[in-house]
Amino acid sequence: MKYVDEFRQLELAENLSNQITKVTTRSWKIMEVCGGQTHTILQYGLQDLLPETVELLHGPGCPVCVTPLELIDKAIAIAQQAGVILCSFGDMLRVPGSKTDLLEARAYGADVRIVYSPLDALAIASKNPEKQVVFFAVGFETTAPANAMSVYQAKRQGIKNFFLLCSQVTVPPVMASILQAPNNLVQAFIGPGHVCCVTGCREYEALSRHFRIPIVIAGFEPLDILEAIFQCVVQLENGKAHLQNRYSRAVTDSGNQPALRILSEVFDVSDRVWRGLGTIPKSGFKLSNAYKDFDAEKRFPVQYITAPESKICISGQILKGLKKPFECVAFGRQCTPEHPLGATMVSSEGTCANYYKFGIAQIT
Repeated sequence: MKYVDEFRQLELAENLSNQITKVTTRSWKIMEVCGGQTHTILQYGLQDLLPETVELLHGPGCPVCVTPLELIDKAIAIAQQAGVILCSFGDMLRVPGSKTDLLEARAYGADVRIVYSPLDALAIASKNPEKQVVFFAVGFETTAPANAMSVYQAKRQGIKNFFLLCSQVTVPPVMASILQAPNNLVQAFIGPGHVCCVTGCREYEALSRHFRIPIVIAGFEPLDILEAIFQCVVQLENGKAHLQNRYSRAVTDSGNQPALRILSEVFDVSDRVWRGLGTIPKSGFKLSNAYKDFDAEKRFPVQYITAPESKICISGQILKGLKKPFECVAFGRQCTPEHPLGATMVSSEGTCANYYKFGIAQIT
């Protein structure tokens, strides 16, 4: 398939592998930020094409995985309210809350619906004016514009029974948080190509300059990622630290201006809780004052809900690149895709789920 197969050619992958091996003289740890990149790395066995001295760390680039436990519980509590239709992307239904999940809530009678766009949820609200329709707005800067557009349209159409339960987070602050941690292992980043399609590269250039760390923006195909690893290693070996955009077929410096304008219109920057990582300042979005009437957390009595994290699950350490899934005592035992303890075992982009799926199950 044109524009796909050309980024999966074995001969070119082996050539890049040889180049990486040739330039590597020291041990380096490189983190890919995006869960889609993690999936590609494990699906195609890219770590096996690298010298032992180059290790890939898997970052917090899966929005499902970093949605806080208490917000899952809030979504379930809202869904169980009479007269409520809760809409969500499908991967959120199996994410475990503290006691149950949305899929089980639906089995017991809650009106939980899978949609493919927040605008689908808005259409449901328009067709069901007697119901309260809530869309579980989870994601990074990639999903945020569409989520913003849904309430923008709701306000202009006078639809008053539509609400967002927001878990919108942004990538640069969590990268900074990882780098600032005293036990940080990351020496270079493979940047999130999908996010940069929206935001552009400028925030990442500032991060690279401030922390003096190589950041290479990459796509999601095997050759994209191997090229990014090569560029990271070249910079590290030469003592360089700057931003490179190796996904220029999709990413520009300034990003998607219409998308950025709708974000500015609907959302304010806010502190956000990340599952396993805690509260990170100015790392997400909340509805602005002009759109506060669409905030599900203000509409429904869920402010009291809190939830402690699992004492067994080590997803926080995995998301920081400090541990691998097989280092968790529950991996493949108490925690499987059928019975997950944490969100990293649920999502198709979750590190634990991918290690399990592709057989990287070094259970001890």
